[in-house]
Amino acid sequence: MKLNSFNYLVRQGMSSIWKNRLMSFASFCIMTVSMLMVGLSILITININLIIGGIEDKNQIIVQVKDDTSEGDIQLLEAQLKKIPNLFEVVFFSRDQAWESMKESMSDEQQDLFQYADSNPLPDTFKIRVSELEKIDETALSISALANVESVNTPKEFTDILLAVKTVVAVVSTAIVSALVIVCMVIISNTTRTSVFARRKEINIMKYVGASNAFIKIPFFVEGMVLGLVSAATALVATRFAYNSLFEVLTSKASLINAFSFSSMISIDDVLIMAAVSYGAAGILLGAFGTVLSTGKHLKV
Repeated sequence: MKLNSFNYLVRQGMSSIWKNRLMSFASFCIMTVSMLMVGLSILITININLIIGGIEDKNQIIVQVKDDTSEGDIQLLEAQLKKIPNLFEVVFFSRDQAWESMKESMSDEQQDLFQYADSNPLPDTFKIRVSELEKIDETALSISALANVESVNTPKEFTDILLAVKTVVAVVSTAIVSALVIVCMVIISNTTRTSVFARRKEINIMKYVGASNAFIKIPFFVEGMVLGLVSAATALVATRFAYNSLFEVLTSKASLINAFSFSSMISIDDVLIMAAVSYGAAGILLGAFGTVLSTGKHLKV
């Protein structure tokens, strides 16, 4: 195909957007809303997983060291703990530190009850955080087998609840996103098909005068690609505005941040380039190829 012919077809594709502005606007609205819904759903799903991960990080295994364990044995135990898989933080908390921390949380009356205590009744402990919450029971068994370990306390009930929530969120979010993608593809396909059907006479005339299939499809391809890119840009702006509004509400309250780990939410600006590329690719695929595929049945005359 000559360059002049190609330029002509591109101009035809651009001008047909205005000539068929009603159907073009309908396709634009459908693609924009569809990409917005899917994009927001994916972002919300990612953030829910990050929030759950932030709550997981707050879970601790408390390892109580046996009384009369020497300082050297405590250092050896710490070295052994750090070699156990699935542990990413091991912090030693001495009995003196625990005693001072406990006194700070007491009222004056409560402190008076302990002022005549002959010795510190609290044990040396290790506060441990795990990498994978699913393996916390296995990790606790490994810790229990070490020498000089008196007891290992894990937040089992909370862990079980959190793992159940993770499973439900994963299943529900996957189902919702998958359903939205399928519904959006069906709606866009039907809208595109309607747009092409409205111009079937134009396609048939071009076919009768000897135009090749490629010659007929290129203007539709250009038209769909332009509409897809414009829809993608609009959806990206709308997503950024909607997500930022939600992000500011959830991260503006310190109580919410501490209770639900909203500080772990991602900012849209951190993934803006990736979102722009994803929206652009989706817009081109849905618009250009959807339009071209819909012309196929009208090329057989």
